[in-house]
Amino acid sequence: MSDLNPAAPAPQQLPPPMPPPTAAASVPRKTNVIALIALIVAIAGFVFACIPGALILGWILLPIAFVLSIVSLFLKGDRKWMGIVGLIVSIVGTIVGFVVFFAVIANAASEAFGDTDTTVTQPADEEDAAAVEEEPAEAAAQGTRENPYPIASQISTDDWTVVVNSHTVDGAAAVADGNMFNDPAPAGSHYEIVNYTVTYTGDESGLAVEVSMALVTSAGNVVNSYDAMVSLADGIGMDELYNSASATGSEAFLIPDGETALIRVRPGMLADEVFVKP
Repeated sequence: MSDLNPAAPAPQQLPPPMPPPTAAASVPRKTNVIALIALIVAIAGFVFACIPGALILGWILLPIAFVLSIVSLFLKGDRKWMGIVGLIVSIVGTIVGFVVFFAVIANAASEAFGDTDTTVTQPADEEDAAAVEEEPAEAAAQGTRENPYPIASQISTDDWTVVVNSHTVDGAAAVADGNMFNDPAPAGSHYEIVNYTVTYTGDESGLAVEVSMALVTSAGNVVNSYDAMVSLADGIGMDELYNSASATGSEAFLIPDGETALIRVRPGMLADEVFVKP
């Protein structure tokens, strides 16, 4: 007991050692660069998608932003929220782009064809060659399947004038002479040939194939020339025509035996259809 000195100071305690720095504390986390790029591209694509004149750029950028956003979500790094936002913007921008596109198409169609009336001039009678009647196709309820116009009638819009020149019921010879690779009509059917002339009357230029021709059978079936891959020697091609220029050619239609057909003319892509009786 004599060895103890109550006045002696207590031994000094050292603070515990600091833990070694972890890798997370020593290395700063990287920013997700792909997510940042995806967000920027998505915003740019959205803006372009809202501008009719630059719509194509929006359609190019938005799919790129969509893919980059998906990729960014699987990469390490902060700010993945930018990838999520880029993904949402790219999807919404695509929807907006489609809305703008269809609005532009509808507006263009309305301006180009909204005020276009189809008029028909019937061929003059032999007794009175000077008598020419011209009236809207729908005004006299003529030009329908029930009351077709006669052949050689002039069917006109602001851009096109179409005249059906002739209709050949037996077109086997014309098909055989048109191309060596043309197949003959299958059993129970035959080819009919329609020859017609298209004249462009618009302000700029148009393609002859903008005028469409079809046959409607007595059974109510619509037959197009492309239903049977037949090439004729005088077939209508991709002729580009300016004002007053004309093109004349023929098309072949595969018709079931025993059925009659009316010619359906559409003088322009969005024009009203007019029926002609062969």
